[in-house]
Amino acid sequence: MKTSDENLAKAAAAGDADAFATLLARHYDRVFRLAFRLTGRADQAEDLTQDICAALPSKIVGFRAEARFTTWLYRVVVNAAEDARRRATRHTRAAHGWGDVEQMRRAEVQETAEAVDWLQRAMRSLPQDLQDTLALTLEDEMTHAEAAEVLGVSEGTVSWRMSDIRKRLRALRQEELAQ
Repeated sequence: MKTSDENLAKAAAAGDADAFATLLARHYDRVFRLAFRLTGRADQAEDLTQDICAALPSKIVGFRAEARFTTWLYRVVVNAAEDARRRATRHTRAAHGWGDVEQMRRAEVQETAEAVDWLQRAMRSLPQDLQDTLALTLEDEMTHAEAAEVLGVSEGTVSWRMSDIRKRLRALRQEELAQ
């Protein structure tokens, strides 16, 4: 005589590994078919079925035999499919959000690289004394006084050179934009 699913589930909940194995063998295909109908894809149904089978030993302890075992098992499968959909939705939203952030980051990096390239080209077009002055004072590496000491000129000369550099770079930029 065949042991009922409900009796096997009670035994499995009490720790009977053979009862659990029998239940799994009886219902594995049923779980997979329902998972397939819920997901619409064989690969997702296989993953979901494996996840359910891995979680079933801890879940079966909650089986109270108030309904047929198959009804309870179907609820487990439906809940697992809903959880998987929620995780996929969260992941998609997060990935989309990070995709936007990554695109903005890449655009910013590209913009910065273009600005640095332009500045390097523009610096090379300046007379050597202005190049030296700019190289020393760029990004606040040195104060005008410190740069003046290194270059052997007055602080006023460095300030004048920086003013001249700004004027030349602005004109060069305007000229490029006009083209």
